[in-house]
Amino acid sequence: MTAPTPRRRLRHRIPASLRQHWKLPVAFIAFVAIVATAFGATRVRPYITGDPTIISSEITENVAGAVDLFDSSVPHELSVEIGDAEYDDMISAYQEDGDKEWVVADVVIDGTRIDDVGVRLKGNSTLRGLQDENGDGPVGLGAPEGFELPEGFELPEGFDPAQDPPGMEGMAQVDPEDPTSLPLLIRFDKYVDGRAYQGMTELSVRPGSPVINEAMALSLTAETEQPTQRYAYTVYSVNDSATVTRLVLEHPDEQYANSLFDSPGYLYKADASSRFEYVGDDQSDYSEQFEQINAADSGTLQPIISFLKWLDSADDAEFDAHLADRVDVDSFARYVATQNLLVNGDDMAGPGQNYYLWYDLDTKKLSVVSWDLNMAMQGDTSAGPDDTVSTTGGMGPGAPGGNTEVGASQGMPPGGGPPQGMPPGMPEGDGEGRGLGGGNTLKTRFLDSDAFTGAYHEAYRELSEQIYGNGLALEVLDEVAASVPTSDGLTAEALQESVDSMRSWIEERAQAQLQWIQPR
Repeated sequence: MTAPTPRRRLRHRIPASLRQHWKLPVAFIAFVAIVATAFGATRVRPYITGDPTIISSEITENVAGAVDLFDSSVPHELSVEIGDAEYDDMISAYQEDGDKEWVVADVVIDGTRIDDVGVRLKGNSTLRGLQDENGDGPVGLGAPEGFELPEGFELPEGFDPAQDPPGMEGMAQVDPEDPTSLPLLIRFDKYVDGRAYQGMTELSVRPGSPVINEAMALSLTAETEQPTQRYAYTVYSVNDSATVTRLVLEHPDEQYANSLFDSPGYLYKADASSRFEYVGDDQSDYSEQFEQINAADSGTLQPIISFLKWLDSADDAEFDAHLADRVDVDSFARYVATQNLLVNGDDMAGPGQNYYLWYDLDTKKLSVVSWDLNMAMQGDTSAGPDDTVSTTGGMGPGAPGGNTEVGASQGMPPGGGPPQGMPPGMPEGDGEGRGLGGGNTLKTRFLDSDAFTGAYHEAYRELSEQIYGNGLALEVLDEVAASVPTSDGLTAEALQESVDSMRSWIEERAQAQLQWIQPR
């Protein structure tokens, strides 16, 4: 059995502008065929034209490659060559002031060499190991020296804030002496305009190995017909190093944005330090919080600003009555339910603010696209639809201390839930509900509203049965496991251990979900 990777439906692989205006491209292709016949060997390149606010930048050089990168039935290899000076510049720029500087590199993907690509560091908390103030090498995700918990807050039993969360040991360790440990973003058109690889301008190299949980979460999101990203497992090396096993993801670019949905729209990425709150009508006040992925030159952040302004002023009655006018409620219910079912505490309400927003120009509604699922499928397996999952506890398959039934049992402050304001010194905490505490007003109000409880619980039951009740998760696990290559850094024994651990987690999660599969 070959292992499928997250995939969009066939029609979603065709750019939105082409689906909406098919007659013009068909006529144009016919014209090109006639010209090709008339001019023989003369080279003619067709381009798709469409709405300038939606159509992506031209790809003038699309590197075909030897095999489809996302074909999981064949093995894949990726190597990166970075000069010593460029590598040192990239590391020092981040160590000095946190800049993720682009440097030139060469890559070889499945035997196809591509010179002069852009490469930079990618990530936030993962990269803190590069900023060890003592210069003694990598550090984990533990709390900084001098960190104290908020009054009234107690960590789950056995949790050491100075160490990586249970089940995450080694997953996010980075070491400047080991280039393969670094999460990287590869950009094919950084130094050569118009170039792409198999229609993609960017690829993301994920840290850790074999990160079965992230591949599982991506696959299950795709299997439930929700937008996600395609991925591939590769045997990976940097500068002829020993090989490791790495997950490579398509990184949302203009082509990705324009192929997600049938209708035209704008795709926005939330920054890790963004605030989902209204701060005024000036678009410049949001420019460092949200990045527009497609139509950036002719687009606008106004759809987000208008929604945040409404959300800020809407009382509960207004929210209940008119949220559906501004948000695709059914899609949002499925998104929120999926994050709970996958026990992802680092979604749009997590410390990393990991999500994209899609604004549909036809319906004038927003929807959420999941992103960065490396924290999924590791937390407490017993979480129900009305429980809170977060990154502050319950890490590791079957581990105790998950954020379910939050409140007195967890030593939480009165009212339940993780602390919303993080103290000074906590990584990315700002004391206002972001950082390790996370938070998102839309998600919170949606789950608190009785008006949407029915839609949310219905979506939850449907997805619970599909993912766990019908055995889909176990089937996908077998398929994912078959696609993971061993390498110098990943033995067959270590891979099997990770697969067995994930299998146990899924079985526990499925057992806990039995009460939610049937309508109550």
